[in-house]
Amino acid sequence: MYSLNYKVTTSCCDSEGQLKLFSALQMMQDCSEMWIDSEPGVKNYFSQQNMAQLLATRQVEIVRVPSFKEELTVTTSVYGMKPMFGFRNTFIYDAQGKPCYKTWSMGAFVDKTTGKLKRVDDATIESMTLEPQLEMNYRDRRIMLPKEGGEPCSPIGVMKADIDYNKHVNNANYIRMAMELLPDDFRVKGLRVEYRIAAKLGDVLCPTLFRNEDSIIVSLSVGHDVSTIIEFSK
Repeated sequence: MYSLNYKVTTSCCDSEGQLKLFSALQMMQDCSEMWIDSEPGVKNYFSQQNMAQLLATRQVEIVRVPSFKEELTVTTSVYGMKPMFGFRNTFIYDAQGKPCYKTWSMGAFVDKTTGKLKRVDDATIESMTLEPQLEMNYRDRRIMLPKEGGEPCSPIGVMKADIDYNKHVNNANYIRMAMELLPDDFRVKGLRVEYRIAAKLGDVLCPTLFRNEDSIIVSLSVGHDVSTIIEFSK
């Protein structure tokens, strides 16, 4: 397990003084990325093999949204490892140790040069420290898009500020873009996101919004290819 401590500062808050979901996702992502420092064997293997782990899917349960100046602890732990995929929990806890956000995610192992899936050898998998899978409501990682009823929205150009060191749109930025399309009175209580094709600088993301009774699904496409699908639940 790896953990980082945070405080909810001004730049992390929305207009009501509460932690922005985008900022919470950045905290989770940072903790997950830093986790590899706690597993030097895995870190060395990925470096030698020119590999990276890219987020493929994430589910978030929002238990409570923290407020300005609250002290938070983010923890991440791997509970499953396969040759081409890893599974982890990343939780955000308040100062009393109660969870504010519960998440699970699946990462895909890829070759940095080709961008294609690449297997991790058995010895490296066996060297991993696996933690117990934490309690939350685990849902399917695949999000099914309705065949009709989608509302096209204005295209979104990918800017320099959206790109991270993997040379594509940072995973939290897709959620930030999609949230701009939600009605003002929509309060997000849960989130599922499926990453399919990474968008890059200069791409134009074309959003389509699907409204359901208890959720809104936003599909972000580049040309004819779906890049990311995000389901926001009430």
